[in-house]
Amino acid sequence: MRVKDIMSSPVYTVEQTTPVAAAATLMTTKSVTALPVLDESGALVGMVGESDLLWHRVPADPTAHLRPLPATDPAERPGLVAEVMSPYPVTTRPDTDVAEAAEAMLEYDVRSIPVLDDGDLVGIVSRRDILRTMVRGDDVLTAEVQHRLDEYADGQHRWTATVDGGVARIAGDFDDPTERGVVAVLARTVPGVAAVDFTLVPAVRSGG
Repeated sequence: MRVKDIMSSPVYTVEQTTPVAAAATLMTTKSVTALPVLDESGALVGMVGESDLLWHRVPADPTAHLRPLPATDPAERPGLVAEVMSPYPVTTRPDTDVAEAAEAMLEYDVRSIPVLDDGDLVGIVSRRDILRTMVRGDDVLTAEVQHRLDEYADGQHRWTATVDGGVARIAGDFDDPTERGVVAVLARTVPGVAAVDFTLVPAVRSGG
């Protein structure tokens, strides 16, 4: 399964000059946890998340409210996204395997990753998107994989698919290695399928 299969598109974005309050409003109204930040030319220059917006709004000292003066002077709070965003964001590509995107999220401790195609922002993938694919039952995945294979075979039931633990096991004959490769790709495009197994498949028939 590839990032393009589960990413959200189009993407809600803000600019460097967007007020912090406006970015916070956009996040809450659209129910997102992070927003890509674009420059004047539309290029990705950063990410701003909930924690970035809250950093200068919540006192670091929980007893600060007991003092005569607030720990953070409202006049000194950042007003623009450029002042609170995280630069040099981690990015991924549409054809990247979802497992690789998940590893990047964990390695860099981010909740969302912008998806770039030749430098253009085409989507965003979040931990929630990845988790959503994991909770789909194997029976649902089996039906979806089987449907795609039958469609590719012009309605014929040439192959039998079963999904167990996110692994699609496909049985049946193939005319050549290319056809087998196409079937593997079709199965992997079903959100929730992590791998394809052909161990129970007979050898590819030779021509003649």
